[in-house]
Amino acid sequence: MNDIQFAAIPLQQPLYKEVKRQIMAELISGEWKPGTAIPAEKRLSERFAVSIGTIRKAIDELVAENILIRQQGRGTFVATHNRDRLLFYFFHIVGQDGTKQYPVVALDAFARGKAEAEEAVKLGIRRGDPVIRIRNILKLADAPVIVDEIAIDQARFPGLSEKQFAGRPNTIYNLYQDAFGISVVRAQERLRAILADARNARLLKVAPKAPLLRIARVAFTYQDVPVEIRVSTVNTERHEYWSEIHNTER
Repeated sequence: MNDIQFAAIPLQQPLYKEVKRQIMAELISGEWKPGTAIPAEKRLSERFAVSIGTIRKAIDELVAENILIRQQGRGTFVATHNRDRLLFYFFHIVGQDGTKQYPVVALDAFARGKAEAEEAVKLGIRRGDPVIRIRNILKLADAPVIVDEIAIDQARFPGLSEKQFAGRPNTIYNLYQDAFGISVVRAQERLRAILADARNARLLKVAPKAPLLRIARVAFTYQDVPVEIRVSTVNTERHEYWSEIHNTER
């Protein structure tokens, strides 16, 4: 008997996924800017020639991904970065009793350099391309708890100066969004335990070789474009990492 081989035929994706892709395209183009309301579901259904149910399912996913935000009685808005958004979506260090508080951030270093191999891979740039490296010390309850070391592609943040960064009126991600049109919509994090080296021991006021938590983050804008890499070194003597996982399957 002869073997019969069938060519693989890709399954058509659900219609709401295509609507979601089109909404994302409008966000990327800047038609709907952070903090503004997107059109009502009825208008979107007419625009994309689909049912309101299909629109709602697409929007549900974007809300679950924190790209859009529903406000009861007001409509659906493009997410904007502010202190509350940082605290509840991107800041995961809490007291051992579960208490969250906004950290006091102090700039420790701001320098320009050339991307090393690992930085280049994570930022999607070439080795040797210009980067900006930033180090912040974050205090909770008046004690240094976190050392943040950040690297960004200088070409994505033209003209960013130490004065502008240090004097930002809001969060770092708000600065990216307002000054450079870059919205961080998601992040990947990897965690591992480490021992304090001499520098982190000094900055966090702990003994050398004290146990610390290392959090390596890559932050992404729309279409999964990496815009920032960040290594957070955390003193977990009185604090711990907390993350809430939502089921976004539909």
